Amino acid sequence: MRRPLLNRRLAGLGTTIFAEMSARAVATGSINLGQGFPDSDGPQEIAQAAAEAILKGRGNQYPPGPGVPELRDAIVAHQQRFYGLSYDPATEVLVTAGATEAVAATLLALVEPGDEVIAFEPYYDSYAANIAMAGGTRVPVTLRPPDFRPDLDRLSDAITERTRLILLNTPHNPTGAVFTKPELEAIAKIAVERDLLVVTDEVYEHLVYHGEHTPIVQFPGMRERTVSISSAGKTFSFTGWKIGWITGTPELVTAVKTVKQFLTFVSGGPFQYAIAQALALPDSYYRQLRDDLQQKRDLMAAGLREIGFGVYEPAGTYFITADIAALGEHDGVGFCRTLPDRAGVVAIPSAVFYDDKEAGRTHVRFAFCKRKAVLGEALTRLGKVFT
Repeated sequence: MRRPLLNRRLAGLGTTIFAEMSARAVATGSINLGQGFPDSDGPQEIAQAAAEAILKGRGNQYPPGPGVPELRDAIVAHQQRFYGLSYDPATEVLVTAGATEAVAATLLALVEPGDEVIAFEPYYDSYAANIAMAGGTRVPVTLRPPDFRPDLDRLSDAITERTRLILLNTPHNPTGAVFTKPELEAIAKIAVERDLLVVTDEVYEHLVYHGEHTPIVQFPGMRERTVSISSAGKTFSFTGWKIGWITGTPELVTAVKTVKQFLTFVSGGPFQYAIAQALALPDSYYRQLRDDLQQKRDLMAAGLREIGFGVYEPAGTYFITADIAALGEHDGVGFCRTLPDRAGVVAIPSAVFYDDKEAGRTHVRFAFCKRKAVLGEALTRLGKVFT
């Protein structure tokens, strides 16, 4: 009998939950609070900069493999401006097709078959796929409610002689947890003591409502072992442009670039020029973005509580985790699959982000990066069904 067509490493992954639920949103005319994209575009001047780049022929052909110099310079300036980190734009920056490609290329570059990769669950679904494609074994360390703090003893115990790296995401999707400075310092010490690499996904770095975002690369011994990843989509509300980047030592960047060149090679030339301009926007832009999303978070959290959901208020990102157990529901996957027909609203079941399915069985994730009127309508629809 012919063997299965799909590489066995990817068995069981199938279509992403985001594609499935977004299709359900279209089919049912539901409000899509599942997939994390805003329903309004970012700054007009940045869109104009992209249009002008296209019309002037800037980036319409293949841009340089590492990214256009203007964007690499802007990324370096951003890291210095917000975190006091210094990078060489020529050797320590690589532009990617969003953070998704950045994570994929990094794991494919750094992980050998049989290596173990520690990730804090619940985790973004592409992490599991990327680890599998690299032939690695994922080792989850579970973040548990109500605060979703990292269990540092569990992290230390999870490390074996096969552990290659720690995959870190803060601010954390889907829980909204923002790891504290002491927590990150402790993780950094573990990485140094056990000689581990760290790959850190920081795409929500500017969406922090309580506490502050601290790059783990700031701690002693981390510069030479950390690949830092971010992107423009979440910060500037142009998710369709897919402009991401990594920063790291020349050795780490070269390793990732070796893989990246055989994935997309290059992408988004004109958009790279626009994002270079976006990264230089004044502090007021970043404050306004955060304040606007915090108001939407508060609106959504209060509305869900009033309806009867349990609510875990996020310190960052633009997702909110809700517990359906208080509504008498006990299966988040079933709940989300029937919710479009019942209420005309789409959410994502958190269980898909876990290896330990029981840990997230009654949790669902709502995105609040929508216009307030849309959030209000979604809450009204949910309220009619569950109150």
